[in-house]
Amino acid sequence: MPRQKILVAEDSLSQRMMISRHLRNWEYDVLEAADGVEAFTAFRQQSPAIIITDLDMPEMNGFQLIEQIRRQEIARTYIIVLSASDDKSSVVSALALGADDYLVKPYHPEELRVRLTGAERVLRLQNQELLIFAMAQMVDTRSPETGAHLDRVQYFSRRIAEEFAAEGDSFVTASWISQLFSLSPLHDIGKIGIPDAILNKPGRLTPEEFSIMKEHVDIGASVFSRIYERTHYAPFAFATDIIRYHHEKWDGSGYPQGLSGADIPLCGRILALADVYDAISSKRVYKPAFPREQCWDIINSGRGSHFDPRLVDIFNRNEDYFWNIVEELRDADD
Repeated sequence: MPRQKILVAEDSLSQRMMISRHLRNWEYDVLEAADGVEAFTAFRQQSPAIIITDLDMPEMNGFQLIEQIRRQEIARTYIIVLSASDDKSSVVSALALGADDYLVKPYHPEELRVRLTGAERVLRLQNQELLIFAMAQMVDTRSPETGAHLDRVQYFSRRIAEEFAAEGDSFVTASWISQLFSLSPLHDIGKIGIPDAILNKPGRLTPEEFSIMKEHVDIGASVFSRIYERTHYAPFAFATDIIRYHHEKWDGSGYPQGLSGADIPLCGRILALADVYDAISSKRVYKPAFPREQCWDIINSGRGSHFDPRLVDIFNRNEDYFWNIVEELRDADD
């Protein structure tokens, strides 16, 4: 297995050597930098997954280094700050700029090791999210008109969930929202089993074709429910609910189970609104992108029939945000 690459940015030679020695003993691939400029050059050339940085350095200090990294990074880099024990305000500033964790000098080596274990856990979750998104994009590439569909649905869903939580619902925690954001791209993963002739038909589907199209829900949910049964990994159960219930309707006229009202899991209700809003506000092979006012009308006409009334109210209060996402992430041919 390739070793995790860590960059140590520390102007004190003795401190830098001590940290690097521990890291190498723990079988990390270590890069060293004596100042911020040297560290930023190493970051751009070597792309370390984790950076341990002092704040008080010549040429470019730790604050500037963090700021530059966050501007340049492609994949998330985990940044651990080294701070003097009486420098709490500096730590707060570093975290505000984008640092992930901090260590107060002097520290015990085992404390550093624990922090690195946490960093690797975060990076694994990040890679899991990238894998999930890649899986969903494999399906999306079969429908060339969908473009940034997955990204937009993620942002729509997260905003609805955040507003739902702000209304005081204790069920919707920060962790729940994070999982919804990460897993929502999987909602149509079952379309991998739908024939291209139906998936990309430039016109209305016949009743027989629509029956086949609806099978994508059972295909996707079946795959992830089997994965969950084998792994008992909770996010796969969450993904199964997203896939299975995002075509249910508040009045019970949806599919595949014809659930109604609060019997539809919240993740499905949120995805239903987010997915429909993206479909109507963006170009599809069977329709043009609808104007803003028409999109608003369609969502509100579905209040209490297609959509949870509470979620439509949230949409109405945040409609500017929704439309800004449409404009910012609009597909080139819309």
